[in-house]
Amino acid sequence: QVQLVESGGGLVQTGGSLKLSCVASVRGIPHMGWYRQSPGKEREWVATMSQFGEAQYSESVKGRFAISRNAEKDTVYLQMNELKPEDTAVYICNGDPWGIDTWGRGTQVTVSS
Repeated sequence: QVQLVESGGGLVQTGGSLKLSCVASVRGIPHMGWYRQSPGKEREWVATMSQFGEAQYSESVKGRFAISRNAEKDTVYLQMNELKPEDTAVYICNGDPWGIDTWGRGTQVTVSS
């Protein structure tokens, strides 16, 4: 069973930065990315990067967040800058090893105003 383990969440002030990490238990996952979920809201896609380095972002984070991958360690990162209170959520890592939608447990990000 493939595991995705996130880390790096925490409490930060508005305008601050955080960097999230997600380590996979297997290599060569075609796409890895991030979603987020706030209480009472649906899970929202944030960003995805292919194993070839192609990145896509939701409009709500474009220009503020940057996704990257370390192929050797099969780790995906999310550098979050200019954080806003509305970015507060549980950030959940996602991957598609062998076409199977796989999720981590999430890491809490809280942005104080």
